[in-house]
Amino acid sequence: MTHHWGYVGAIASAVLFGVSSTLNKLALEDVNPLVVAGSVYFIGGLLLFGIHLSPLHKRLLTLFETPTETETVISKKDYRTLAFVVLFGSILAPVMLLYGLNETTAINASLLLNTESFFTVLIALAFLKERGLRKDYLAIILLLVGIVFLTTKGEFHKLTLSTEVTGNLLVVGACFSWGIDNNLSQFLSKKRDIVKVTGLKCSIGGTVLLSTAILLGISPRIPITSLPYIFSVGAFSIAFSILLFLFSLREIGSMRTGVVFSLSSMFGALFAFIVLREILSPIQLLAGLVMLIGVYILFRKPIPTQE
Repeated sequence: MTHHWGYVGAIASAVLFGVSSTLNKLALEDVNPLVVAGSVYFIGGLLLFGIHLSPLHKRLLTLFETPTETETVISKKDYRTLAFVVLFGSILAPVMLLYGLNETTAINASLLLNTESFFTVLIALAFLKERGLRKDYLAIILLLVGIVFLTTKGEFHKLTLSTEVTGNLLVVGACFSWGIDNNLSQFLSKKRDIVKVTGLKCSIGGTVLLSTAILLGISPRIPITSLPYIFSVGAFSIAFSILLFLFSLREIGSMRTGVVFSLSSMFGALFAFIVLREILSPIQLLAGLVMLIGVYILFRKPIPTQE
């Protein structure tokens, strides 16, 4: 595979995750948010471990083989890294987001959720010393601007960031935790068996979230009508989306993967328009176009300079 497959993996991951917003909305009509979060992660983990024990496992690993050097052994240090990835990405971030959404407005949450990409890029620049070309930074700016207008519809006059302070801080905290998760996951992406790594991340996170729900006295019961949505999100929007995300981290790094993954908002809006008949405004369509231009700039090869 060539280096460009990293971008393809990030876009595919964004598509799969973008679908989850609509399916989760349908499931949340009858199921507690903490139970939904725990269930989809746990189901994703079970699926990946099922694949790990099947003949499909070797085929997947062969498919993900790239010129990038990988490591076959998962060391004790890797398990410590995985523990922090689960803590920040699968436990703290979802919990802070769930409680933050209850304490702030939808427009505030839509804007502040975009800070995940910002934190991912910032941490990659500051701690992983990732660097890009000038075209990469232009693309990142276009993607960030596009996602802000896509998620808020340009209705900035409805923002009330100075009043719902607690909720706003919780949403930002969730995005910061996911930013840490994204960058720490890059170390795990170097492992050849990313199916096992992803399975561990999903199953441990799901177990902790479901256990927390039970300890809080929340019923884990899921109506049969909600099961198709939860199974679909667990299989595709969690298991395979995270798997492709790790592959992209290996190939193109945290900075580029995190920004390209922000396309999930665009795909989520498009899927909601198709399934839920939600309205797509002209501003959102224009913002989506700007984001696609940003991805194209990231994807294309730099023009060589003539000496």
